[in-house]
Amino acid sequence: MARAFLVVMDSVGVGHAPDAGLFFNGNLPDLGANTLGHIAEACARGQANTGRAGPLRMPHLDQLGLGAAMQSLSGRLVPGLGAKPTGLWGTAVEASPGKDTPTGHWELAGVPVPWTWHVFPQTAPCFPAELMREVAHLAQASGTLGNCHASGTAIIEQLGQTHIETGQPICYTSADSVFQIAAHEVHFGLDRLLTLCEAMAPRLHAMRVGRVIARPFVGDVTGGFTRTANRRDFAVAPPKPTLLEQVQAAGGTVHGIGKIGDIFSMKGIDTLDKGTDAQLMEHLLHRAQTARDGSLTVANFVEFDSLFGHRRDVSGYACALEWFDREIAPVLAALRPGDMMVFTADHGNDPTWPGTDHTREQVPVLVAGVGAGSLGQIRFVDVAGLLAKHLGFAAQ
Repeated sequence: MARAFLVVMDSVGVGHAPDAGLFFNGNLPDLGANTLGHIAEACARGQANTGRAGPLRMPHLDQLGLGAAMQSLSGRLVPGLGAKPTGLWGTAVEASPGKDTPTGHWELAGVPVPWTWHVFPQTAPCFPAELMREVAHLAQASGTLGNCHASGTAIIEQLGQTHIETGQPICYTSADSVFQIAAHEVHFGLDRLLTLCEAMAPRLHAMRVGRVIARPFVGDVTGGFTRTANRRDFAVAPPKPTLLEQVQAAGGTVHGIGKIGDIFSMKGIDTLDKGTDAQLMEHLLHRAQTARDGSLTVANFVEFDSLFGHRRDVSGYACALEWFDREIAPVLAALRPGDMMVFTADHGNDPTWPGTDHTREQVPVLVAGVGAGSLGQIRFVDVAGLLAKHLGFAAQ
């Protein structure tokens, strides 16, 4: 019996979507955004040489068809990517009205989002006063800090010391449908922060805010503040059963790796492994070596997005892509005859683009283990269909 693996390279888009003109970074529409294409071009021009040098090198994913998929969109070769494909390859277009992580993952799992997410206005303050009063009350604090759109690293540098002195949680958002609360793991307490975010989640979810995110940090004003790996997302649950729950209903086990538990509110997930992307790669290799027949393993590698895309770090993003391609080689080698492993993404985050928001892009679909050929342009939901068919049932 077959096994299936879905590997989401968070934000690795390959060119603007047909409706990119309806999505913006500030006042600039996402038309022309191309996360991987622009990184490859910067590498070829010698403009991404911090920590690496030369053209972008991703031979294993290119061998599956990454370069061919990108050429199918642009009509031209991508610098550094031009291998003859040995896997199935194509691109996918999203239908849901969003360019965020839960929306992309749900649709890849067969469930488009049937509503428009609420985003907070680009004003200061940006949150309703009653919402801030509720946060302060639940936190047993004298008030709150922030109440604005902000970079998560910048706002803790700006308000970290005041937070320590007052005990007031730092509340902020982004262009995504998120409500984020940052607090010091020691002075405020990690458990206290997680409890606060969990208590606020139903109120925010009722407003169609997709995620309440706990953003713990450590450090001090002298040495600087650093966010920890204890982030926790409290996300709206998918509106109907996803591919993950359908696999369980068919008798299979579902293994989540990375943010998958948060993204799917643990629905349809039997086991969950978390950590840094390097640790997640070890977990993925372990599942490739040990997962049982009929299982589905779903992994999200987030650092492309969180560490490099939002920070508009082209060299860092290129280094992460090349690291991923190197480290995926033993995972591919561990696949058994009859296995399917799909590589894709959930949205774009072009590090050459103005602003710091995600970009509305098409994504690659690269399939190992089931022959070679072109998939053409498919839909996000078709990825769920490919995986379900491979496991012996029809996606609902």
